[in-house]
Order: sequence, then C-alpha cells, then structure tokens
Amino acid sequence: MPSAYVTIKHDRGEDEVAVEEPLEIRVDGEPLAVTMRTPGHDEELALGFLFGEGLITQLRKVGLTEDFAANTVEVEGPLEHDPGQRRFYTTSSCGVCGKGALEEVAVHSPPVPEGPVIRRSLLAHLPDLLEQPTFERTGGLHATGLFEPDGRLLIAREDVGRHNAMDKVIGRALMDGILPLGQRILCVSGRQSFELVQKAAVAGAPILVGVGAPSSLAISLAKDRGMTLCGFARRGSVNVYTHPERVS
Repeated sequence: MPSAYVTIKHDRGEDEVAVEEPLEIRVDGEPLAVTMRTPGHDEELALGFLFGEGLITQLRKVGLTEDFAANTVEVEGPLEHDPGQRRFYTTSSCGVCGKGALEEVAVHSPPVPEGPVIRRSLLAHLPDLLEQPTFERTGGLHATGLFEPDGRLLIAREDVGRHNAMDKVIGRALMDGILPLGQRILCVSGRQSFELVQKAAVAGAPILVGVGAPSSLAISLAKDRGMTLCGFARRGSVNVYTHPERVS
C-alpha cells in the first residue's frame, strides 16, 4: 500500500506531510469522477463513493489500473442509476463543490432504521477511540470510524478529505457485507456537513457523531432521514441535535 505521508524539509527542519493525489474513478472504462485523496484503500473509496451517490446498491468487482501511476480505479458496471450529466470532481475539502444545484446531490434513501439506544457518555467518548495513526504523524488528515453499540471499533479510515474517509469506511462495509449499518454508529473527526449526513443516511447509519459542529443543512437532512446527529463530542460532552430518543 502506498505511504500516506512523506517527509518534507522546511526552514526549521522537516515535517511528515499527508499525501494528496488525484484518483480517477472509471466505470466500465468510462471516466466518472476525480477526487483528491490520500492514496490507499482506493477500491473502498470508489465503491463507497458510488454507493453514497446511489449509483450502486451492491458489491461490484473493482481494481486499480496501471494508468497514471495507479491513480485510476476501475469499477465493473453497469450503474444502477443513470448519472445523467453529472461528472464529479471533488476536492479534498469539499465533497459537494462543483456538483451544481442541491437537487443534483440529494440522494433519496429510506428513513434509517430504529437503531440502538446508546449512553451519552459513550457517544462523547467515541472520538477518543477513533484510531488516527497518520493524523498523529502529520496533523493533516480526517478520519471516520464505524463502531458497534458497545464502543468496539470495527473500521477506521483516514484521508485528506473528510468525505473520502467516510467513503472508504462505507466501501469497506460494502465489501464485508455489513450494509446497511442498521445497529452501528459512524463517528467523524471533524465537522458534519450535508454530504457526510447524506452518505451516512444512504448507508443506513442511525447515529452520526462528530468532534466538530454540524451545518444547518446537515441538521435538516438528519432530522428528515430519522438520524441521530451529534456534535462537539469532546472532553466527555456531546450535543444531540436530532432524534435524541436514541441517547440515554
């Protein structure tokens, strides 16, 4: 697996810096999306991205190609929904940028399942259980973790893009056959934006927890999809913005 960081010299010494490179996602040889990401787990990223956009609903054959120094991943088609005129370019800072009107990014998904009831103290503690080894070296990555209701970490992924880290976790869950995420919890290391709530909702996650603040649109979407959205999970405290019935 390629390294997620490189050593760079600066005027006072050297730093370990997170790697950021483009990844092109192709379906049956046709380019569909380019995302700026941290190399590694690229097959998971491609599958998670397509699943979160509602373009696939089941596992597909996927693999890296030799093009562009392995910065291209090929997914077996056909897509289950026509992307129409959408051609996705996403930066590492924004999963929605460049996609156009809100109607083009809203993916219809059923309300999430009832899900578990979790102690508030455990929800507040989840970011402390989120494994972030490359962040500890570089300070430059976001992370997403998938947890069992008892706080056991199932999957953790890091990336320069918060939406990429989420896609990698969902892609891994698809590969492991554990979608939808009905009884499990997603935790992110930063703020909760619209696209993260959308991806979590499509994956069927009943609870999304973040270290940072949610946006107004993220809160509206979580409320509409029946998801419990929690923010500012730090130092033993957490705010619950929607559907508090899952928090004891």
